[in-house]
Amino acid sequence: MRLKELMQALEGIAPFSLQESYDNSGIQIGSPDQEISRALICLDVTEEVLREAKEKKSDLILCHHPLIFKGINRLTAISATERIIMEAVRKDIAIVAVHTNLDNVHGGVNNKLASVIGLKDLKILKPSKSLLKKLVTFCPTKHADKVRSAIFEAGAGQIGDYDCCSFNMEGKGSFRAGENTNPFTGSINELHYEPEVRIETIFPAYLQSAVLAAMFASHPYEEVAYDIYPLDNAFNKVGSGMIGVFDEPMPEKVFLNHLKKTLNVPFLRHTAFVDKPVSCVAICGGSGAFLLQDAIKAGAQAFVTGDVKYHQFFEAESRILLIDAGHYETEQFTKELLHSQIKKKLTNFALLISEVDNNPVLYY
Repeated sequence: MRLKELMQALEGIAPFSLQESYDNSGIQIGSPDQEISRALICLDVTEEVLREAKEKKSDLILCHHPLIFKGINRLTAISATERIIMEAVRKDIAIVAVHTNLDNVHGGVNNKLASVIGLKDLKILKPSKSLLKKLVTFCPTKHADKVRSAIFEAGAGQIGDYDCCSFNMEGKGSFRAGENTNPFTGSINELHYEPEVRIETIFPAYLQSAVLAAMFASHPYEEVAYDIYPLDNAFNKVGSGMIGVFDEPMPEKVFLNHLKKTLNVPFLRHTAFVDKPVSCVAICGGSGAFLLQDAIKAGAQAFVTGDVKYHQFFEAESRILLIDAGHYETEQFTKELLHSQIKKKLTNFALLISEVDNNPVLYY
């Protein structure tokens, strides 16, 4: 299998256009046309992980955190990153990162963390805006069903948990075919009026190429009339963090013990108890303290994330139980997530989960 085939599968899981502006997800080392036969999935690429990949004859390392995050000016083997890059190139091992794009999708890192903790009724905590577009097209009445079905199949028409959403209005279109045309209906150099349906629907911006291709392929007209409008609506399938509820509320101390057990972490950093049963919890794997106010506004009794700075604990102001469970600890299940998601799309591709425990934070 070629690397670009895996990239297409990953695009269907977590579109790379959804990564944050500061991120560097995608192919880090390798060519899209490179042949790959086995992937090793890890959280971070370390020299130990690279050795593991060589021992297990993996020609691809699929990581969550990008190996190459900032610009590299030289390769002198002084740093671990430089040594990994040089050795990966020598051994023809590709490296692909799936980072904040996997954080931002509904079925991504935060969904996996929430499921492990036991939360239900999951929703994106801070949905993204300006990711939706509206498509308007006009087609002959008898072909409207075919065109609608095609663009729905390509991913348009999704609003929350509803699909195949559109608005349709009948009217009369006019056109005059020129000398070099091959009109579907009407005659050259004659003004023609055709009963048409105006079809309106929405789609995520990252699906635009697929939706337009489906429309063009199914539309009978030689020249398809259509409009695309940017929308500012929140897109509840993409965004930062997640919020969910427990079947039964639990006391704060019980909740902390539950977290320690499910995340297998020896201790937790947290703010003072607010003396409220914990039933609604906001989470963000990795560094998510920037979502604290969103968690409070959403009515969560607790917010679980990692990398909380000293002064950020003050910002909870006794309104919420803020818990720092660790960056690695809140993202540790990403390896299993990637493994299961890719297996669904590429059933015959060999996938291995790294056995290296490379959490850089140790507890004494």
